[in-house]
Amino acid sequence: MTASIATNSTILVVGGGIAGMTAALEAAECGKQVILAEKTPSLGGRTSQLYRYFPKMCHPTCGLEINLKRIKGNPNVRVMTMTEVAAVTGSRGDYTVTLKVKPRYVNENCTACGDCGRAVSAEVPNAFNYGLDKVKAAYLPHAMAYPQRYVIDPSIVGTAEGEAAKAACKYGAVDLAMPEQTIDIKVGSIVWATGWHPYDANKIQPYGYDRYDNVITSVEFERLADPRGPTGGKLLRPSDGAVAKNIAFIQCAGSRDENHLRHCSRICCMATLKQTMYVREIDPEAKSTVYYIDIRVIDRLEDFYQDVRKDPNVSFVKSKVARIAVNEANGNPILHGVDTEGYHRYANEHDLVVLAVGMEPEVVGVELPDDLVFDSSHFIEGSKSGGMFGAGAAASPLDVNRAVQSATAAALRSIQVIHKTASTEAA
Repeated sequence: MTASIATNSTILVVGGGIAGMTAALEAAECGKQVILAEKTPSLGGRTSQLYRYFPKMCHPTCGLEINLKRIKGNPNVRVMTMTEVAAVTGSRGDYTVTLKVKPRYVNENCTACGDCGRAVSAEVPNAFNYGLDKVKAAYLPHAMAYPQRYVIDPSIVGTAEGEAAKAACKYGAVDLAMPEQTIDIKVGSIVWATGWHPYDANKIQPYGYDRYDNVITSVEFERLADPRGPTGGKLLRPSDGAVAKNIAFIQCAGSRDENHLRHCSRICCMATLKQTMYVREIDPEAKSTVYYIDIRVIDRLEDFYQDVRKDPNVSFVKSKVARIAVNEANGNPILHGVDTEGYHRYANEHDLVVLAVGMEPEVVGVELPDDLVFDSSHFIEGSKSGGMFGAGAAASPLDVNRAVQSATAAALRSIQVIHKTASTEAA
């Protein structure tokens, strides 16, 4: 099925995380027509998967709730979830974009009542919790999901489970015959807010993420600490479900390394400092040890760092951990390295290790137009013709606050493109 929508006065924002939502809203509230395309079933991106923001330690609902309310109330924004860009042709002010929309198998009649989920027994890995647990194959992505509509996993389409989900729906919302759509749109400018993904910890062989159950990533730890997460907010070891009491945080896991990511991801130090606060709140007797090359905090965040430094339950070891072994008797990881402040070797045992993995732009593996310009780490700098712009973590490793600022700037540049195109056509 092919349809054609929009005009060259429209702005396309690719990616519905905090940066994409911001860019779409800023442009729409300036009167521009915006299409916001997100490849997953709901908006919010990785920000929605955080337990809390630094430095105020408030929950993501603080920012997402306001943005979702703005989107719902703005007719200039058309939200398209489960949508990816298949092709881009044309030039500044006159792009033709082909979008592929995957079927959700649930239509607009959905009230999020949950009857379809209760009717099935099949489970799939829970992407929201980075696969740490499972959800029913008919599911709501997360509590704040927008649109607030269930998704039927393709694995049960054409099975008895799928039919059970369909039969359970009182509103006729489950549509197992929903096809994939291909849609062509005309737009004048494109904002790429495709976000980031955690660097693959399996590639850091000396740390044993692929071999040791009790070595996890910082994004997985974020979900463990969340009361709505897979363990109800308890810091449980994956190997045996025991409560972690002695936790190691390894900084620059795959970052600032010519063998992995050359760049500093900027957020990792602050994320770890924040997570040591989680440990203290969840269990005041638990210990955190931070292994670091150097702590990179900037601006007002220095005060946050100093507060963590004062915590007697948090220790800092200036060292790049060389490798991790495991105590076979209890499953505890053993960290080996050299403390560069005392220049002595250590073999420190912990019951859980958290790798502060770096940010890699989500554009890796995505089909992007040849006109885009990238930096050495493949973050988007813009386009040669000046009609496309990177925003948020697609443009640079950024925290939430700076991603919002970046997105606002990208929206303003896109508006300028639309204005200049209109002026040229009028002349």
